Amino acid sequence: MMTPLHVLDVAVIGAGIAGLSCANALTQAGLNVAIFDKARSAGGRMATRRGEFASFDHGAQYFTAHLPTFHEVVAQWQAAGVVTEWKGRIVAWDGTKFEDADGKTRYVAEPGMSGLCRYLLGELNFFAQHKLIGFDREGDGWRLDFENGETAACRRLVLALPAPQSAALLENMPELQATIAGVIMSPAWAVMTRFSEPINLDFAGCFVNQGPLSWVARDSSKPGRPAGEAWVLHGSPSWSQAHVNEKEGNVSNALLAAFRNLAGIQIGVEELSAHRWLYAQADNPMNVGCLMDASGTLGLAGDWINGSRVEGAWDSGFQLAEKMLST
Repeated sequence: MMTPLHVLDVAVIGAGIAGLSCANALTQAGLNVAIFDKARSAGGRMATRRGEFASFDHGAQYFTAHLPTFHEVVAQWQAAGVVTEWKGRIVAWDGTKFEDADGKTRYVAEPGMSGLCRYLLGELNFFAQHKLIGFDREGDGWRLDFENGETAACRRLVLALPAPQSAALLENMPELQATIAGVIMSPAWAVMTRFSEPINLDFAGCFVNQGPLSWVARDSSKPGRPAGEAWVLHGSPSWSQAHVNEKEGNVSNALLAAFRNLAGIQIGVEELSAHRWLYAQADNPMNVGCLMDASGTLGLAGDWINGSRVEGAWDSGFQLAEKMLST
């Protein structure tokens, strides 16, 4: 049974990091907020899939912190036991050898990346499996129409969705639609595999950036994960685009073969699956923080508006909340 949504101060569409950041800040300011997502749970690309004997972070692999405000938030998450450092060795493959990558501090959520989103969701009013298909002006606010036939009304609306999905909903707002129309988001295939025996590689993650692969990670090396030999393999943007409509089984086999070639192994696998992220990352992200319409009642947030990283997504949602609270 839904709450009386006609009294919503703000409706947030999209329960990824940007949407959750925005919804939390607005709720803490005393507003009546609800968050909606087309999926069955919160998280977006901060996703974790649990296999038979392993778990796989098949979306965002980790995050870093640069902004002072985000450092403070990460420290709070660490104190709460939700986030910890991933201290595994990270390397890059140059075509002939593995070399240590940058010395950045990388953070992961426990027991999987989706754990951070569950923590941020907390006691927020959340409506899963609610795909927004349209919205219109109603009085001084907005009427929302969902694919399941339900409706809602709010005084202010936040779209925390990938750029193409936001653009598709903005047909009646041509100026705002035109502002984001040029943002291109590339797909990415993610393959999740658990091997039957340990692999003799002395790194936890590797930037590949040539051939079919862009990144491989021993997910079982991250804190709080089940023991075993669980790996996530990300297809490169160009390879993923070229195979965007390929069958999952073919993708799994192709990226597994590329990883076996990279690692020089022929070990058998116990689990193997694939997931396609249609809007994985912006090729040309905007760097404006967030966006609002002229009336101040419709806002957009997301990693693609603010540099294309987890930190940027969180900061975009936070900036939008601050703008809405000041207008």
